[in-house]
Amino acid sequence: MSRYNIALLPGDGVGPEVVREAKKVLDAVIKAHGGFDFDYQEYYVGNQRYLELGEVLPESTFQDCKAADAILMGAIGLPKAGMKPVTDKKGTEVTGHLMFKLRFDLDLFAGVRPLKSYPNVPSALSGKDRKIDLVILRESTEGLFSSYGGGGVVNDVCAYDTQIITRKGTERVSRYGFELSKSRNGRPFDGKKLVTCTHKGNVFRSFAYMTRIFNEVAKEYEGEVASETTMIDALTLLMTQCPEKYDVVVAENMHGDIISDLAASYVGGMGMAPSGDIGYDHGLFQPSHGTAPTIAGKGIVNPTATILSGKMMLEWLGRKHNDQALLEGAKMIDDAVFNVFSKNIRTSDVGGSASTSEFGDAVVSEILK
Repeated sequence: MSRYNIALLPGDGVGPEVVREAKKVLDAVIKAHGGFDFDYQEYYVGNQRYLELGEVLPESTFQDCKAADAILMGAIGLPKAGMKPVTDKKGTEVTGHLMFKLRFDLDLFAGVRPLKSYPNVPSALSGKDRKIDLVILRESTEGLFSSYGGGGVVNDVCAYDTQIITRKGTERVSRYGFELSKSRNGRPFDGKKLVTCTHKGNVFRSFAYMTRIFNEVAKEYEGEVASETTMIDALTLLMTQCPEKYDVVVAENMHGDIISDLAASYVGGMGMAPSGDIGYDHGLFQPSHGTAPTIAGKGIVNPTATILSGKMMLEWLGRKHNDQALLEGAKMIDDAVFNVFSKNIRTSDVGGSASTSEFGDAVVSEILK
């Protein structure tokens, strides 16, 4: 039986609540399947730690995360009293001290954000029974976020940040997108495997360069996966009108950050939106939502995004280590979540009355059947 070391970072706000449910579900899969096991190590990180101890992510914890087989995180970013952000001496929110340290230093270049519709979950879009199954693939190590910790303010009259797009970064995230599309069932509209690169290349040279490199990579997949390029302003319209026509969307860091939140509204909101920050050697999995301090501790947060992030973790570990047991475990979670929503068991954010733990218990019950 295979065994893996998992670093748990519950974080701030509702983070510990959703991680608790995800771990409960993972433990149920381990019990039901029996083909693998996890050793968990939990670490205290986040804004509350910064307020208490002056650091968000200790170097020792970072090294342990680096050594772990995978990282499962809750949410980071609790504000101070009065909802004021916790900032460093430069006025930047300290949340980034953790997120960008992990993304940049572990080279987690592929921000994978799947958006999938489930039964009985309301959408912000008109029409019932929308069959949405798309992935926003956010390049997570460059783009406008390259300016984190840099940029500047000149004489209090202007400020600047710099966007960086590299050949290496674009090639590898584009190739990841095409390989991801190959492994999927295609867009729901007609089953076509399609990778869409979104950009603003009509204005910015960096985006024009990005699309040129994307098109070079696309030629490697001709006959297997179709490709297209769409400007970001047009994409926000077209993707909202008919998300069923999209399979994998490759985006620059900031654009991907924005449109993945937009697309979450198609499938019920941020509580339904899992994510993985993935590199060649390391993987970090977390819900796309924030810490939701106004509901922390009330037992009403939707744990679905974190449970499905755990599913993504199993898939990534399974592919990386060629471990079929992990892939089977991931499918058990996906099937269980589908069945729970089919029974109309939902938390309040998607029109139900189940508590956080009741929803987690329902998923566990499905797995143990």
